[in-house]
Amino acid sequence: MDSINQQQPEDNFKNLEGNDAWKKLKELAEKAESCFFCTNIKTGLPFNTRPMSPQRIDDNGDLWFLSANDSHKNADIKSDPLVQLLFQASPHSGFLSVYGIAEISEDKAMIDTLWDPLLKVWFTEGKDDLRISVIKVSPTQGYYWDNKHGNAIAFVKMIAGAITGKTLDDSIEGKLVDE
Repeated sequence: MDSINQQQPEDNFKNLEGNDAWKKLKELAEKAESCFFCTNIKTGLPFNTRPMSPQRIDDNGDLWFLSANDSHKNADIKSDPLVQLLFQASPHSGFLSVYGIAEISEDKAMIDTLWDPLLKVWFTEGKDDLRISVIKVSPTQGYYWDNKHGNAIAFVKMIAGAITGKTLDDSIEGKLVDE
């Protein structure tokens, strides 16, 4: 793979598969805490996006959200279940793009599991609100951008590179795929 900076002495690409991919997805998504949840992504028109916070992320990468069953998002998913989730954990690292298939249910046991009292802002009747639905996003593929050793080391390498005139980039990126 060609780099935009030919002076980079380090390998900055690492594709992850299977459990390693879903562990990285979970790590970055949990750091970010929220994402842009994009629907209507196949039409060629501008896609629909809104901020959302996953209530849970499984070890196998499934992301769980609570949503109003009368929302535009739910209507979009019913007509096309393919979605994209965009995460940013910090201003300089922890970026994640996930494509997946969304499923909507009204599973009361899962609503109880995912419920957080702060959600009463949107569901005024509490976890028994008739408008609550569960959205499960099962990832099909993704791509991540992060750093290898944490933000502090990445910053030191960036400063050292600027002083010496050499590329000392601590970044790492790659595809997240199922085995």
